[in-house]
Amino acid sequence: MPRAVVKPTEEADIRALSLFNGMTEESFQALFRGAYVQNFPPMIDLITEGDPSDFLHVITHGSVELFAEWNGRETTMATVRPVSTFILAATIRDAPYLMSARTLEKSRIVLLPSIDVREVFATDPVFARAIVDELAMCYRAVIKNTKNLKLRTSVERLANFILRNVSNGDGLATFELSMEKRRLASFLGMTPENLSRAIKTLQGYGVKVEGAQVTVHDVEDLTAFAKPEALIDDYST
Repeated sequence: MPRAVVKPTEEADIRALSLFNGMTEESFQALFRGAYVQNFPPMIDLITEGDPSDFLHVITHGSVELFAEWNGRETTMATVRPVSTFILAATIRDAPYLMSARTLEKSRIVLLPSIDVREVFATDPVFARAIVDELAMCYRAVIKNTKNLKLRTSVERLANFILRNVSNGDGLATFELSMEKRRLASFLGMTPENLSRAIKTLQGYGVKVEGAQVTVHDVEDLTAFAKPEALIDDYST
């Protein structure tokens, strides 16, 4: 893949992220001294679980799927969209990646050498605090996702996923799925067949799925069934 220089607009967008916006300009420039950009077509593997974490990746355009494999099985862990980083914990610990990553569409990725990230982490206390905050937020998100998987049925997981994607309130609401149903099923910890059955079950609560479009005819009725919980579903805390 041909390498490109980071554009000033991309650098500004990355600088605005909470992870980087408090650090000194000297530290930021040190972080970017070895940075470069690559453009990737869809369905290209970016990293493989078990490989050393040579770079901190920042997506500035497109979308990336984080996934894991074991014993012939594969599961979707998350979908990353601009502008955001992945996978920070492996970079800081100088540890192997626990997940693989591939592009879902044409994507542009800024690669920051992990060794530079660790050096700035050791010398810039504001950046170090921002990393601690970011990792704490990721840890809490993992706990919430684990609770979602362990405490809810597949139908309840789907219902709460739908509620997280519609605006608050009652009455009619619609949105477009941001991923294929096969990947949605994997993300929610179910098979495609179970997802189809869950969709049919939720028809009784006013949910209609046609292709990628989801329509909720009565948000209040779906909410009464799903019983959303801030300590599971609110990823802002």
